[in-house]
Amino acid sequence: MKHIFESDRISFVEVSESLVNDYLTMVNDYENVNRFIGGKKKAFTAEQEIQWVREKLEEEALVFSMIDKSSGRFIGNIELMDPNDSEGELGIAITGEMQDQGYGTEAVLGMLKYAIDQLDLKRVFLRTNPQNTRAIRVYEKCGFRKYKQDLEHVYMEVLR
Repeated sequence: MKHIFESDRISFVEVSESLVNDYLTMVNDYENVNRFIGGKKKAFTAEQEIQWVREKLEEEALVFSMIDKSSGRFIGNIELMDPNDSEGELGIAITGEMQDQGYGTEAVLGMLKYAIDQLDLKRVFLRTNPQNTRAIRVYEKCGFRKYKQDLEHVYMEVLR
């Protein structure tokens, strides 16, 4: 796995086929993850995840797997989707067993630092499920402010 950057406890690495089983455990966990990132209760297969990894690597997407530096355990994935010269959309998923340990806050702050320092972005935005109150608290703690809400999403942003 290719190391990209790090924070205090997290190593942000390139997505990898070697982590497919971890990805599957995460995305197929409807209660803790899937219902907030896709909303459809369906199981993903190893073939689908391998294809996803290959596509992300081929397009040089800014999606990183997060690994706990002390234990080597998979934490989740974080992505800056569709970045352009000034902005990008943040997406994050953390495995159920690694939630509520401060990784979300650390990961979002790490990605914001990367987006601003390395990519020179002026705005990072996101949309999340209004029922994902834990994530909304994390985003607010990281400096995101709500600018819109509808039945399906809360829209938040950080401006530099």
